[in-house]
Amino acid sequence: MEILIDERTIAAQIKRSAAALSERYSGAPLLFVSVLKGAFIFMADYIRNVDIPCEAAFMAVSSYGDSTESSGDVKIRLDIDRDISQYHVVILEDITDTGRTLAKVVDMLRDRHPLSLEVISLLDKPGRRVNDFVPDEALFTIPDLFVVGYGLDYAEKFRNLPYIAVLTAQ
Repeated sequence: MEILIDERTIAAQIKRSAAALSERYSGAPLLFVSVLKGAFIFMADYIRNVDIPCEAAFMAVSSYGDSTESSGDVKIRLDIDRDISQYHVVILEDITDTGRTLAKVVDMLRDRHPLSLEVISLLDKPGRRVNDFVPDEALFTIPDLFVVGYGLDYAEKFRNLPYIAVLTAQ
């Protein structure tokens, strides 16, 4: 594996983004939504850098299975268990790839009428997009490579790497 984005670079971008978000939402009811499993490390580090009160919720969504290719069949495996209509909702996602998964999650959450809704993606891979979905903020834009680490996996492996690496052989 080749390291694409090291730990220090990830930490610096999270700190910068979280500081700007803290200013934007100061005094507002804020709910972060993590899309499991891939975004759990990103969310933990991100909310530790937010310096205003916030809450957290989780969704589990799948479209990859044990493959390196999205099936296009997006399944909601775990949904948020609360009314989000009185919150500014920020979805923290590990990677925006084809855009199918996030488009479905965003549509579903918008139908619940949050005060506002935005998506912050750790990684954006626009070369793979199959729709017009674009995250509100992407900490890093990457080429069309299959990456693992920092929560991202291949067949449930490599999530524990503290950096983003290119998976060269499966």
